Amino acid sequence: MYFIGYDIGSSSIKAALLNADTGACVATATCPEKEMAIDVPQADWAEQDPESWWKEIIHATEILLNRYTVDPAQIKGIGIAYQMHGLVCVDKQQQVLRPAIIWCDSRAVNTGNAAFKALGEQYCLEHLLNSPGNFTASKLRWIQENEPHIYERIHKVMLPGDFIAMKLTGEACTTISGLSEGTFWDFEENAVSKALLKYYNIDEQLLSAIVPTFGIQGQLTAAAAATLKLEPGTPVTYRAGDQPNNAFSLNVLQPGEAATTAGTSGVVYAVHDKNSFDQQSRVNTFVHVNNDHAHTRNGVLMCLNGTGIANSWLKNLVGDITYPEMNTLAQQAPVGAKGLQVFPFGNGAERILENRSLGATLRNLEFNRHSRAHIMRAVQEGIVFGLNYGMDIMAEMDLSIHRVRAGHANMFLSPLFREAFANTANVVIELYNTDGAQGAARGAAIGAGYVSTADAFRGMECLAVIEPDAALQSQYRDVYGNWLNGLRTLMH
Repeated sequence: MYFIGYDIGSSSIKAALLNADTGACVATATCPEKEMAIDVPQADWAEQDPESWWKEIIHATEILLNRYTVDPAQIKGIGIAYQMHGLVCVDKQQQVLRPAIIWCDSRAVNTGNAAFKALGEQYCLEHLLNSPGNFTASKLRWIQENEPHIYERIHKVMLPGDFIAMKLTGEACTTISGLSEGTFWDFEENAVSKALLKYYNIDEQLLSAIVPTFGIQGQLTAAAAATLKLEPGTPVTYRAGDQPNNAFSLNVLQPGEAATTAGTSGVVYAVHDKNSFDQQSRVNTFVHVNNDHAHTRNGVLMCLNGTGIANSWLKNLVGDITYPEMNTLAQQAPVGAKGLQVFPFGNGAERILENRSLGATLRNLEFNRHSRAHIMRAVQEGIVFGLNYGMDIMAEMDLSIHRVRAGHANMFLSPLFREAFANTANVVIELYNTDGAQGAARGAAIGAGYVSTADAFRGMECLAVIEPDAALQSQYRDVYGNWLNGLRTLMH
């Protein structure tokens, strides 16, 4: 039996075909070849056409089926992972009404901040576990206030993964985990937040129906099956935001376990068994994939928007160079890059900075002292330091992280990045042969009832373990302290 997993990112669509009998991933695809465009109509805005995601799903599925011969009847389920916090609006004919407002769009920051004060900060933190901030509910309110001609035509609102599920099944539905990431969920009431909807004047009927994270969420329509060359009636059996799914793909399910990723954005995600929150909402708590009435499982998420995108910006700026060559060059510079500091806050408002949009900063540059190698090292160190700043906030919530799991991908392909991360944060890093698309396929196998959670991770292997080094740790902590002083200067 086989299962397909899709991971709808903002830079690409990834797909994986899993043999559930062996646990092996037998084929993968990433589309398009170059990163998908993010439209920026105004400063701090970020939009994408949801139909472009569907187009790349079609292309990725075609590549999967060309790379591995499988009878479509043997594909028993589909899983979906997706970029979090986005907003897709469709009409009664399920046609998209405007470009999706995606995760790194900052237009609704003031909207969410006003709601935080009006509803009461403590109320929001105790019930939503977050400030409404720049999340999906606030983006919807922004449309209501600024694009009423669009708002009045909305039949359903959904997250990016909900949209792809609708294209597959014809049904508009979402999950409790998804509602929590949009700040639509009241953790105290265990229901959709009536107070937030009332304050924003949003009709609850605009929200999609709730389905379980694991289980039958709909079946492939004849039209979608013909387009994808799959079997009609194939069920969609798993759905989760990219960070809960990344944690799931690494078998991070129990309190005290943590996962990290460093793609376009960087995230550290730790599982907690309490409804905990940061008093300043700099890190955020959402419902984890395995939460149930008997066992509270929440994911505490810190996000740094400017991670891989900062490194790719530098790559494009420098010109004809590969990422491995950049990593080699960066290693030629010493720890601390001779005082050169990078603050990678150039991809929208940063929650760890209380929703400030500082922009990226290169500090202490000396033309006669610093080379390309120093800049490349400073970028990687700056990303690590930004992530560690968020982990310091998590520690204030009694989430002490000593070991993290990550996929062997993106920034974690860089030996320098791994070294800096392990020694700055004083954590052990475990790298695995998995990614979000494979995780979504494993989730689909569980949701279809084909394998147990215990058996779902057959075929996943630990490829490397990186431990802190006492001598390097001292150096990195000193450099991190200097970076923190620079950050304080920027913020004040």
